[in-house]
Amino acid sequence: MGSPFITKRILFQLIVFLIVPLSTLAQYTDVINSNRPGLSVSAYAVGKNVVQAEMGLFYEQSDHALLNTQSDLWGTNISLRYGLLFERLELNYEGTFQDQDIVYNSFDLKAKRRDFSRNRMGLKFLVYDPYKNPERNKPNLYSWRANHKFQFKNLLPAVSIYAGANFVLGDNPYYPGEPTVSPRVMVATQSRMTPRMVMITNTAYDRIGADYPEFSYLISLSHAFRNPKWSTFLEHQGIQSDRYSDLLLRGGVAYLINEGIQVDMGLGASFKNTPSRVFVNLGGSYRFDFHKDSLIPIEDQDAIGSGGPIKKNTMKKEKRKNRKSKGNGAEDIDLGPSKKQLRKLKKAQKQKKKESNEIDF
Repeated sequence: MGSPFITKRILFQLIVFLIVPLSTLAQYTDVINSNRPGLSVSAYAVGKNVVQAEMGLFYEQSDHALLNTQSDLWGTNISLRYGLLFERLELNYEGTFQDQDIVYNSFDLKAKRRDFSRNRMGLKFLVYDPYKNPERNKPNLYSWRANHKFQFKNLLPAVSIYAGANFVLGDNPYYPGEPTVSPRVMVATQSRMTPRMVMITNTAYDRIGADYPEFSYLISLSHAFRNPKWSTFLEHQGIQSDRYSDLLLRGGVAYLINEGIQVDMGLGASFKNTPSRVFVNLGGSYRFDFHKDSLIPIEDQDAIGSGGPIKKNTMKKEKRKNRKSKGNGAEDIDLGPSKKQLRKLKKAQKQKKKESNEIDF
């Protein structure tokens, strides 16, 4: 017979690396899943009965070469997200209120505009999740490199659809003559390129039925550092409309204070001078967690064959090891066993093979 310690150790490793990924079957994660500091929207919902507020302040300087104008703009944006009815469905509100001072240099005139540049509400529903299958999400117990390298299967994204409406209330100077309500639809995808990198895309058709409908796309890459509390992102946005068209580039960093609070900073610019745009934003996200998981918490589960419950602190340490924060949202990611753990597993397997080859006389 092999050593009891080796047997318990192998069973413990299998429980940690096979049970932990089950938490990814649901939308809910132990760590806040924020869309900030970029504008791209994650394919995943926040989780049933989770209320999340994502807020920020921003400043923008905008100069128009043809109109010979200069503009300073201050504002605030807010996103309220709620996991409605079940894990895959999310109700969200997005609003941006801004105060803009414009100088018309050719006429030596000044003007002011103040109102909502974004005021919309909608529902997002996850229609496909490639990580629903636990076999696909299972880590490789024999190769650290296999768990951390890029694989083509990771390009297969989670897909969600969004349907909502824009609201123009009163005499809005940013949307003169537009209807009070105009529909908006969007498709959002999310791919985990590597355990530390996530790609999100949004394709939207906005202000449907208005005089100036708008088509836009967003491509965002988020990367978690070795210290998973820090992450960074790079985002590209394209906008096409008869009213306004542009190409924008954004970047920034986010820091996870704890499981329910994230702070962030971002900046960006446009690629043209009609107008040229440079902007910076600061903000944060906070989660009110009323989620009740139907699964038994890992720290309360008994270790099969260990003769007793696993200590809570040990299991929490293992969960923290597999946790990842992303700048455009955060989720629990199973990074697979470490190099040290792999060496111990291989050593235990060699010992077991050696014992099985021994002949009893």
